[in-house]
Amino acid sequence: MTGFEQLGEELIHEGPVFRVTIGQVRSPDGEVLTREYVRHPGAVVVVPIVDGDVVLVRQYRAAIDRDLLEIPAGKRDVPGEPPAETAARELREEVGLVAGSLTPLTEFFNTPGFSDEYSYAFLATDCTEVEMERQGAEEQHMDVVRLPLTDAVARIASGTIDDAKTIIGILLAQLRLSSG
Repeated sequence: MTGFEQLGEELIHEGPVFRVTIGQVRSPDGEVLTREYVRHPGAVVVVPIVDGDVVLVRQYRAAIDRDLLEIPAGKRDVPGEPPAETAARELREEVGLVAGSLTPLTEFFNTPGFSDEYSYAFLATDCTEVEMERQGAEEQHMDVVRLPLTDAVARIASGTIDDAKTIIGILLAQLRLSSG
């Protein structure tokens, strides 16, 4: 540990998705710092591969006021639900797929400079199509997009795919699939 000490935090806002707090931290040289935190239940992200294509969604994101091309993802909003079950649920809801194999790829903090959101990434293969069970306005209006995995990687390199979780998931899926 670097010698920082959490002194406490105060709840500023509690919404349906996350909480915002203001915390105090003592630095190694004794200075008390004030920091804002977003407390989030965590998320899952899934890279579904069907016949060599990655299945993505084009979804409106209000915080940036534009559509993003993303892998399916969702909040860990069911207490006690294992990440793999959340991933399977999100895969069915968003793109209408059930994975024959759901393999963990990695786990990561999304934006640790201000949030404790922690994500679990999975590779979904041997997928079967089922009826979608979309939730919420954004999901109701998103499009499913299939791209060859190599094209998705090229879009990452060109900056066309610019969502961090999608970049992490696709690049790790490519690595996993190419190494057998």
